[in-house]
Amino acid sequence: MKTLVKSKIDKSRFDRYTVIMNDFIGRDEELAFLQEKYDSLGGQLIIIYGRRRIGKTETIAHFCRDKKTVFYTCTQTEDRIQLKNFSEKLLSFNLPQSKYITEFAGWEQLFSAVKDIPHSADEKQILVIDEFPYMAKDNPEMPSILQKLWDTDLKKQNLMIILCGSSMSYIEKEILSEKNPLYGRATGIYKMLPMPFYDSVKFFSKWNIKDKIIAYSILGGIPYYLEQFDQTKSLKENICSNILKRGSILYSEPEFLMRQELREPATYNTIIQAIATGRTTFNEIQQSTMIEKGKLSVYLKNLIELGVLTREFPVLSTEKEKQNAQRGIYKLHDLFFRFWYRFVLPNYSSLEFGDWENIYDMIVSPQLNEFVSFPFEDICIEWLRIQNKKRALPFIFTKIGRWWNKNTEIDIIASNEDKTELISAECKFHNSAVNDSDLKKHLEKDIICLQAKPNTIVHFWYFSWSGYTKEAVEFAEKNGIRLVSGEELEK
Repeated sequence: MKTLVKSKIDKSRFDRYTVIMNDFIGRDEELAFLQEKYDSLGGQLIIIYGRRRIGKTETIAHFCRDKKTVFYTCTQTEDRIQLKNFSEKLLSFNLPQSKYITEFAGWEQLFSAVKDIPHSADEKQILVIDEFPYMAKDNPEMPSILQKLWDTDLKKQNLMIILCGSSMSYIEKEILSEKNPLYGRATGIYKMLPMPFYDSVKFFSKWNIKDKIIAYSILGGIPYYLEQFDQTKSLKENICSNILKRGSILYSEPEFLMRQELREPATYNTIIQAIATGRTTFNEIQQSTMIEKGKLSVYLKNLIELGVLTREFPVLSTEKEKQNAQRGIYKLHDLFFRFWYRFVLPNYSSLEFGDWENIYDMIVSPQLNEFVSFPFEDICIEWLRIQNKKRALPFIFTKIGRWWNKNTEIDIIASNEDKTELISAECKFHNSAVNDSDLKKHLEKDIICLQAKPNTIVHFWYFSWSGYTKEAVEFAEKNGIRLVSGEELEK
């Protein structure tokens, strides 16, 4: 269905896909969360946040499309200008005060007037303040003003206030912290994450499973990025014209975001590029970047808070083992950053010169399958989570992820709570079908690596997007290995 905003909402802030996009894709959980709060009795104070381009504004707009809504987008401006702009927005809703004033005297008067907007008694009024951190940073008293009005009046009204923001560190450290006046007032807090694979690939419904997997592995689950690809064109055309070609929307996107969010983008670029090219342990990153260990820890922490990086441990690690700084590995949580720092930044000179087609043919294309293999494991994990939720697996697992030690690794291990039952899975994103020798190696390696207790039940699985040879199918049936193909993943 067409995403049109029926209520009186400020469209100026919306990403361009908010209004022109033919179909609203995904975000079922977020919409269900908002609807549940909307249907709840009494006032609701909701905080929604997440990194830029994640689709917060569009999701909220889609939720509000048929509801009475005041949608105000904050700007990076002085407080008095913010008050003037917000006053104009609110007074345009036929408030009684609009007959006498053109601007509210202060923020208390403005927020108190929200309940005066004409609406039926059984209709919940919605106030959305997008990019709320801009407002709060310029006026540090804003959280106190809202807290006072919420406690004394607004929480008793049939009102839903949604505070939305992209500055994740500010919201987590300031708005949601115990020292902030709004602490404990929110009736709902939702951190929006990238869309999962099965929602993301709906942007490419006409493509085959291989191209869907590759496109997701490049763009990740960021709606703004996914929308840039045109499924009427080939994957190569999209990569070249939308990422590698100078002047395209995504050509400088990570660089732009880094400059917006961080003070030392050059240093962070060095760290991210080291990780994107395979230096994943703390020591490897430190040796590659030559950054002093104490400072490097801070930089890595900041990148994790921004959602660019994540720190991963072997899935069956204990909490004590996770305290060991040498045990975990760092990986790029943002898939598009992973692609950009792997293929765009190192080839900037050639791309600036316009040699994007040669860069694709000589550098990107030969490495693409290997590049996709890591995100492919996450896609398989997502598929297993869906099966687990439906109780379609041999047991219900409570932990799932990668496992490794000094000598080797297993792509996926899923375990029940007491670790008496495991799924051990290998994931291969190859052009050729998996044969019986591949399955035999998987079986032998995993039996040795797991060293399971005598009473542990291990289920062996294998994921291959390109399918299996006849010999592999026969070997799997004989040895009890569950085979999952690309077609089954797609279904």
